[in-house]
Amino acid sequence: MSNIVIVDPEKFEEIRAKFKVGGIEQIHVLSDFDRTLTQSYVRGIRIPAVISVLREEGYLTADYSEKAKILFDKYAPLEINLQLSREERKSAMESWWRDHFALLIASGLTRAEIERACKSSGVVLRQGASEFLHWLDQNNVPLVFLSASGLGIESIKFFLEWNEHLFNNTHIICNDFIFDEEGKFISVKEPIVHICNKDETLIQNFPCYSEVKDRRNVIIVGDSVDDVDMVVGFEYDNLIKFGFLNEKKEENLEKYKEVFDVIITDDGSFAEINKFLQYLIA
Repeated sequence: MSNIVIVDPEKFEEIRAKFKVGGIEQIHVLSDFDRTLTQSYVRGIRIPAVISVLREEGYLTADYSEKAKILFDKYAPLEINLQLSREERKSAMESWWRDHFALLIASGLTRAEIERACKSSGVVLRQGASEFLHWLDQNNVPLVFLSASGLGIESIKFFLEWNEHLFNNTHIICNDFIFDEEGKFISVKEPIVHICNKDETLIQNFPCYSEVKDRRNVIIVGDSVDDVDMVVGFEYDNLIKFGFLNEKKEENLEKYKEVFDVIITDDGSFAEINKFLQYLIA
């Protein structure tokens, strides 16, 4: 497949063999959500995240979309600019999320509007993602979403429920919103999770750790070079990293090769990941 890059085929085969010997009882999956589980482009339109639906479809106050777009135009180029230092990108993402959460509060975001956004036709599962989620559930493999979602835990839960893919094996680590009695967003719990600080959001600090701590063969799935930091602090035996390179392929491919084992370009499908999983039980 022309959109699949296996960085080191010999190393890949060695890792794959070790995963098979260990068996599925030794596996857990750490995954990003936006633009990883979901398509990056829908009908030719770039969909950065579920939160973009609020901006593009005219939710909230009359001036919300304009103000959100100003923030997007300012910070989005910094998010994907791998020529910047890690600290420069981390500082920019922290500022973006704090500014945008303040804007959401000022614009009157409610839990009901988050649910509405998750049902939009503008957000769709990536091709093959349904098979991926079902396989993990059917084989009792824990799946941990570690997401910087700008609409918090509720957005991922609502989206998976709406698509009938929220299974008992699924755990979500994400920004956690606080709502008042009327369901209005009033604040966000610390620490704020953004794309560049997943190395600081240690899985050991969450209840799901008890389910994965003895499963020492780890599969990482993400769309940013920073997503590999999801495994920081976890003592694993074997690690395989799948990365979706959705855009700026020529500019970023070498950077992705430095951190991922398998790269899926051009907003591709889960086919290669599903192939890896099927091999484990073949």
